[in-house]
Amino acid sequence: MNKKKLIREQLDASLKRFSPLLNVSVPPKGWIRAIRDALGMTARQLAYRLDVAQQAVARIEKEELAGSVTIKTMRRIAECLDCVFVYGFVPRTSLEETVARQAKQVAIQRLAHASQTMSLENQALSRTENDQALSNLVDELIRTLPSTLWNKHD
Repeated sequence: MNKKKLIREQLDASLKRFSPLLNVSVPPKGWIRAIRDALGMTARQLAYRLDVAQQAVARIEKEELAGSVTIKTMRRIAECLDCVFVYGFVPRTSLEETVARQAKQVAIQRLAHASQTMSLENQALSRTENDQALSNLVDELIRTLPSTLWNKHD
């Protein structure tokens, strides 16, 4: 089996357990504020635990909502809130499906170009031949993962 395919399959299996997180939305005031409020902790008390000014907590909570807070800061705050900061990517479908979808798009574009040339030369493929060519090209692209697979294709 192709090494990259095996790696994708193993990573997919590992990431699958996180798929329920796709339905979790960020609380309106952000995770820091939500956890802090749930614990009954004031911004002043969190600031003391972080050894920063109270205004820094307000700034950090705003940065979280804006998406500009650092991972390092989130880890530090999580620790002060007796939490673990979790960071990662959760595929919407699977890595295998993402690769297959991209391979199909690339294959369709390549075959459209080739079909146009063949039509001009009066050598057009039948629908069945075209479907088979598409399937073969998609399989080849998935198997070989050419470095151009993710290039922008017009």
